[in-house]
Amino acid sequence: MKKGELVYEGKAKQVYLTDNPDEVLVWFKDDATAFNGEKKGTIQSKGIMNNAISSFFFELLSSKGVSTHFIRKIDERSMLVRRLSIVPIEVVVRNISAGSLAKRLGWEEGRKLPHPVVELYYKDDALGDPLINRSHVKALGIATPEQLNTLEDTALKVNEILMEFLAAKNLLLVDFKLEFGTHRGEILLGDEISPDTCRFWDAMTNEKLDKDRFRRDMGDVEAAYQEILKRVGGELVCSR
Repeated sequence: MKKGELVYEGKAKQVYLTDNPDEVLVWFKDDATAFNGEKKGTIQSKGIMNNAISSFFFELLSSKGVSTHFIRKIDERSMLVRRLSIVPIEVVVRNISAGSLAKRLGWEEGRKLPHPVVELYYKDDALGDPLINRSHVKALGIATPEQLNTLEDTALKVNEILMEFLAAKNLLLVDFKLEFGTHRGEILLGDEISPDTCRFWDAMTNEKLDKDRFRRDMGDVEAAYQEILKRVGGELVCSR
């Protein structure tokens, strides 16, 4: 596998071509952003930890029948994935009130929801990734009803798998964001699954172990990421 041209750079990752047109290399950065890029910083070794955590979760989901873009972890910062045509919809699943949901509904943070809530966001940085519904998706023409059903059904299946796994690690899955794309006509789960894209709380203390520590200037951000890596079975990381 040969690392080729840089074809995309986002807030947290770089994507490179390979000698296989169906595969790309994803390289994880230490850069951290919040509030649609208004807040910026660096979390030491974040890229290493998120690559390890995401690789673990993709392998877990694949073993449970979820189709993902993940092929294999290459090194401490890189993974090889199937090249996707991104569906511009972010699917958020919420199990506990936090973040924007708590603000929109006036609920206290930490309130357990009676059932998982699925939300759709239009993936557009210039617009701030606005909340949308199925009618908006139809009007925008960004997914068919069948594709949208697949996105929502897959997100709920991912929720069940991760909640069960994390409960055994004394972790609460508060909410998380998923992104999808198509590869040879098949919808695959893409992006990453990490403390950047999920809210993880300690089940005993409700301590936040995710990017909220960066968003809210709570400190000990790197330690929180390391704790998640440790609980999913990885090793603590100290180097860049």
